[in-house]
Amino acid sequence: MSKNKFNKSWMKNHLGDPFVKQAQKDGYRARAVYKLSEIDEDAQLIWPGQVIVDLGCAPGSWSQYLARKLGTGDGQTLNGTVIGLDMLPMEPVPGIHFIQGDFREESVLHELETLLDGKKADLVLSDMAPNLSGIASADAARVEYLMELALDFATAHLKPSGALLVKCFNGSTYNDILKRFRDTFVTVTPKKPKASRDYSSEIFLLGRKLR
Repeated sequence: MSKNKFNKSWMKNHLGDPFVKQAQKDGYRARAVYKLSEIDEDAQLIWPGQVIVDLGCAPGSWSQYLARKLGTGDGQTLNGTVIGLDMLPMEPVPGIHFIQGDFREESVLHELETLLDGKKADLVLSDMAPNLSGIASADAARVEYLMELALDFATAHLKPSGALLVKCFNGSTYNDILKRFRDTFVTVTPKKPKASRDYSSEIFLLGRKLR
């Protein structure tokens, strides 16, 4: 299939996707919000008063969901703290603190720690995904690297009772990532929400309570 035909096919499937239509109807920026909402409803992750860090938050549908879940009714303030980080720009979400930058850099980490103001996070979310090259071994290494970053970040910034939810891919490095999760958390649960496309190897890992 030519690249042009593939793009047309993808666009046709995308526009006909019920989750895309629902996101437009509900005022969300991306269909990815329904992955988080399903996992949240099943696992009871998000509660008023929490401190939450949203890694790889652009374009912001997860942050929108968090703002609605923790909103106090005035459309501007939250019962809790949500900090979003991404290397890409993001349109503001009322109530959400957004940091644009790479959290591996000291200046970005310092900005995050200033916003945390000595508090640890109840929940770290990561919808980060690498730019895929199509070369399986290289892509697997990129995925594993992002998982390592998310795990290291969570280990440093989570409360002992906290949770980490990350997007992963069921490929050659999946078992290694799963083992690292199980070494880090008391309970680890793989999640494949309905909004995650059937043909995608995407899977979410939820780790709870640091060891």
